[in-house]
Amino acid sequence: MNVDRDRIIIFDTTLRDGEQSPGATLNVDEKLTIARQLARLKVDVIEAGFPYASPGDFEAVQKIAAAVGTQEGPTICALARTRREDIEAAGKAIAPAAKGRIHTFIATSDIHLEYKLKKSRQDVLAIVPEMVARAKSFAEDVEFSPEDAGRSEPEFLYQVLELAIAAGATTVNIPDTVGYTTPGEFGALIRGIKENVPNIDRAVISVHGHNDLGLAVANFLEALKNGARQLECTINGIGERAGNAALEELVMALHVRRQYYNPFFGRPAESTEPLTNIDLRQIYKTSRLVSNLTGMLVQPNKAIVGANAFAHESGIHQDGVLKHKQTYEIIDAESIGLTQNQIVLGKLSGRHAFQTRLQELGYSLSDDEINKAFVKFKDLGDKKKEVTDLDLESIVNDEIQQPPELFRLELVQVTCGDRSCPTATVTLRTPTGEELTDAAIGTGPVDAVYQAINRVVKMPNELIEFSVQSVTAGIDALGEVTIRLQHEGRVFSGHSANTDIIVASAQAYVNALNRLYSALQNSSPGSKKSDRLSEAVATS
Repeated sequence: MNVDRDRIIIFDTTLRDGEQSPGATLNVDEKLTIARQLARLKVDVIEAGFPYASPGDFEAVQKIAAAVGTQEGPTICALARTRREDIEAAGKAIAPAAKGRIHTFIATSDIHLEYKLKKSRQDVLAIVPEMVARAKSFAEDVEFSPEDAGRSEPEFLYQVLELAIAAGATTVNIPDTVGYTTPGEFGALIRGIKENVPNIDRAVISVHGHNDLGLAVANFLEALKNGARQLECTINGIGERAGNAALEELVMALHVRRQYYNPFFGRPAESTEPLTNIDLRQIYKTSRLVSNLTGMLVQPNKAIVGANAFAHESGIHQDGVLKHKQTYEIIDAESIGLTQNQIVLGKLSGRHAFQTRLQELGYSLSDDEINKAFVKFKDLGDKKKEVTDLDLESIVNDEIQQPPELFRLELVQVTCGDRSCPTATVTLRTPTGEELTDAAIGTGPVDAVYQAINRVVKMPNELIEFSVQSVTAGIDALGEVTIRLQHEGRVFSGHSANTDIIVASAQAYVNALNRLYSALQNSSPGSKKSDRLSEAVATS
């Protein structure tokens, strides 16, 4: 059976590998929110998490499988090492999905075998068929990955893949785990697998790669030309270290350069049929959602979704674009869902009009979320003459990504100036319902606010990142603040938006502290969670 396809399978691992970015930890509700948007984006497979790593990951995968894994929706995949307990947890977690997949992996490079696994090649050759067969007993759809394939000895790699396919693997994934290979090398690796694994026609070849040398997307595109048919990628390219291959870059490269890539899929060069199932108009919205929920800002010059991706400063460029967009733009901004539409809603607009516009923008909120977002909208309407779609998206994303409200900011007041000492007074409602007020001085108004908050919550932490960006232009624009703080080696993010940047800064800081406080509450003596996480070295 030949399973090569004339299109690309998009395997999104934002919720698994992407979440491994320092500070990008997501709770169950946030994962479910992103999963629903990934379904609207029409990815083929969602790798929802690593169920054995923690009870929270197991719950997230199970809830995503139940809510998003419909017959018409994406395949829901769970990661597992080649261990019985991992595979059993993955099988149980994906059980509610109409289409479930178990993705199991073991390292095959000599450096990983010697220093990480402490196993021989013969050990791996014995483990792979047994554990793939075990996964097959839980799910018909099984993916196998030889971790660090990019640095594995090819002949050994061929042996491992042949055994995995014989045992029932329907997809074999080739990871460039440390982002080491170049496009020519990666393409040759895929071509070698096609030519030297006897039963390779029974499986889809997938690729997974990291961007340590900035080559992940280029490597993937070369792999496609040599027979790969599934791409494992993340929104905004987030992930371990320098991140993963970016979904939006891969999809748009295949869209814009269809005529070049069509022949590699057996199509006429002039064919206009898309090479992926992705709904392009959902790309920008998905990027914004993931950025807000993870606290991982998108750099302005980021391809496709960066703030400057469709901006032109040069007079020559501006003149050309005004005469004809394609003089300097190869992508239509509207094709990825980026519009400059102004909504006509204002401070006198009603709840129904507000909810209708949110639905038009693709948001599906609960009644409670709509009520909270509507209050923020009315407040913004009192401060701004024009409320844009971007303002609305910021309000909604700020609302749906809120952590458990353990500490609540009730008041923030600052005094500052070039001839005064920055001083802040804050009032917080504690988890017990008590209101506490304190004041502090700092090097600036934001520092003073944070010092005052720290005096109330009494949770030692180190602020490692503070960033501010404007949602729209103008003096009355919403300012979005994203912060990351560190506690005992763990990173927690916070995000908020407000027309008052001091208020947004305070709210973002409290959000991060709530995540920290929640994590401390969930950590109990004797818990195996941290042990599992430390040994859960995922295919990356």
